[in-house]
Amino acid sequence: MKVRTKRSVVVVLASLAAGAVQAQTLRWTSASDLLTLDPVAQDEALTGAFNGQIYQVLVGRDKQLRFVPELASEWKQIGPLQWRFKLREGVRFHDGRPFTADDVLFSVQRAKERTSQIRAYANAVGEPQKIDAHTLEFKLSQFDPVFLQHINAIFIMSKSWCEEHHATKPQDFSHQDESYASMHTNGTGPYQLVERQPGFKTVLKRNLSYWGQIEGNVQEVVYTPMANAATRVAALVSGEVDLVLDPPLSDIKRLRQTEGVKVIDGLEQRVLYIGMDQGRDQLLYSDVKGKNPFKDLRVRKALYQAIDIEAIKTKLMEGQAMPTGALAPSALMNGNDPAIEKRLPYDLEAAKKLLTEAGYPNGFEVTLDCPNNRYVNDERICVSLASMWAKANVRVRVNAMPKVSLFPKLERLDTSMYLFGWGSTGTDPEQTFTPIYRNRALQGAGEYNRGNFRNDKLDALAAASSIEVDSQKRKALIKQVFLEHNANIHHIPLHRQAIPWAARHNVRVVHRSDNWLELSWVNVDRP
Repeated sequence: MKVRTKRSVVVVLASLAAGAVQAQTLRWTSASDLLTLDPVAQDEALTGAFNGQIYQVLVGRDKQLRFVPELASEWKQIGPLQWRFKLREGVRFHDGRPFTADDVLFSVQRAKERTSQIRAYANAVGEPQKIDAHTLEFKLSQFDPVFLQHINAIFIMSKSWCEEHHATKPQDFSHQDESYASMHTNGTGPYQLVERQPGFKTVLKRNLSYWGQIEGNVQEVVYTPMANAATRVAALVSGEVDLVLDPPLSDIKRLRQTEGVKVIDGLEQRVLYIGMDQGRDQLLYSDVKGKNPFKDLRVRKALYQAIDIEAIKTKLMEGQAMPTGALAPSALMNGNDPAIEKRLPYDLEAAKKLLTEAGYPNGFEVTLDCPNNRYVNDERICVSLASMWAKANVRVRVNAMPKVSLFPKLERLDTSMYLFGWGSTGTDPEQTFTPIYRNRALQGAGEYNRGNFRNDKLDALAAASSIEVDSQKRKALIKQVFLEHNANIHHIPLHRQAIPWAARHNVRVVHRSDNWLELSWVNVDRP
C-alpha cells in the first residue's frame, strides 16, 4: 500500500511536470521571414539559425561560440591534410531513418553543388571517405587552417530522404525555383517542422525522439514575421509575442521602462557595407553611358569620403553602431589593428574634387539596391547615404525591397550598387576573405563578390592565407589582404551593428554574438 502511494505520487508529479513543460510555446518575430528551408541554398543569418534548429552539423557551437560535439562525438587531426570523425550512434532523422556516414558523404557533396551558397566552405573540407557506418575521414588537397569552421557550416541531410523526394541538389534560389527541400524538412535536430506558410507563419514542435539534451522548456515555436517596426513593438507590449529579435533602436529606451518587458543587450558580429559593380563596362542602372564610373578608384574614394559616418552612428543608429574601415564582422579578425580599422575621413570637398578629377564634375545618377527588412535601419541608412552623396552631386535612387527579392537579384549580379551585411560565427577572416574578397570562381570563391571586381593580387593573397600552415606567416598575409582591399576600396565599409533583443519578462534566452537564437536554450516561465 505504501509503495502504491509513492508510485501514485510520482505519477501525479510527473504528469504535472509534463503538463507544465508541454504548455510552453514561444511566439517570436522579426522584420523578415527565413528565405528557404533548404539548409544550403542560402547563407543568410536568420535562415541559417532557423534551419539550425531542424538540421545539425558535425561540430556545433556553444553559448560562447566555442566548438562542441554535435553529430560527431569526437574528432582529431591525424595529419596536416587528414581529419577523422566518429559519428554518434543511435541518432535518427525526424522520420525515423538512421543517421550514418552515408548521410555525411551525401551532404558534403550536396553542399558543393553549383546552387549551394556554401560551396566554397564545402570544397575547403576536401573529400570525406567512409571507414564504417559511424566513422569517416576527410582528406584535403591543401591545408585548411579553419577546417572546423568550414565543417560547422555544413548541415547534414538524409541521403535517402533527398533521393526519395528528388532533392539531391540544392534549391536554385537565385532563379526563385522551388524544391521539396525548400518547403519540407527532415533533420536530426531538437525541433521539427509542423507548418510553413512563407511570409506569414512557421511552426515547429519539439522532437520528442531527440538524441541530445534540451536545456529549455519550449515545446512549440510559432514564428510570425512582422515587417512594420511599430507592429512588432505593439505585439510584444500587448503579449501577443514573447520575443522580438530586432526592436527599433528608437524604442529601446521606452521598452526598458515598459512593465512586463525587458531588453537583452548584445553586439553582433556583423559589418554593413556598400558594394559597387566594378565588372561591367557600363552600369545597368545609371545615366552614365559607355563607361562605368565605379571602375575608377577616385569615384569609389569620393563616395567613401562623402559619408558622414558619425552622423549615421549618432542620429540614425542611436549610438548602437561601431564605425569601421575594415570589411570584417569583428575587429578580432584583424587583431584590432588600427591601420586596418581606420576609416577614410569625412571630407565633402575632397569628394567633389575626386569626382571632378575622374571626369564627373556634375556627378552622375545611379540606383542603390537596398533591403528594407534585413538589417537595423537598413532602408533609412540607404536614404541617409543618398542624401549625403547628393551633396557631392551624385544622385542616388534608393530601390528598397524585402530581402526575399533583393538576395536573388544580387545573386544574379543584377545591380549597380547595393547595401549588404556580412556576419560570422567565428573570428577568423577566412569566412570573409573567400566569399567576399576573392575573384568570382566556379568553385565558390567570390560568391558574395556581387560587385564582380577583379583584383588578382588581392585574390592571390587571400588564397594564400587560406592554406598557410605557419601561423606567423599567415598573420602577415591576413594583414596584407585587408590593406590591399582597403587601398582599392572594392567595398565601402560602414559600421558593425549592435542588435538588442526585447522579450516578455518571463522569457529567458541566450543572446549569442552571431545573433543566433538557439531554441533549445530558451525557457518560457509562468507569467
